[in-house]
Amino acid sequence: MTTEQTKLYWRRNVLYLSVLLLIWFIVSFGFGILWADWLNQFKLGGFKLGFWFAQQGAIYCFIVLIVVYVILMNRLDQKFTHKTKAL
Repeated sequence: MTTEQTKLYWRRNVLYLSVLLLIWFIVSFGFGILWADWLNQFKLGGFKLGFWFAQQGAIYCFIVLIVVYVILMNRLDQKFTHKTKAL
């Protein structure tokens, strides 16, 4: 890869990481702590929603975000691998 392609690749990678970590922060800290009292008026599986996010929801979200990151990075790697081979 050229220097410009490398910069673009890492810029996209950091963007993916930033967005996914922001989502995880909002789910774990926001839903589990900051907005837990408001979310507790709703129930999920018999548990208050704020409690559920604090105990399990953030973990499930983290697992989904890992899968999303793997899919995004595989696509990004394929995109840049094909560009390199074409040159």
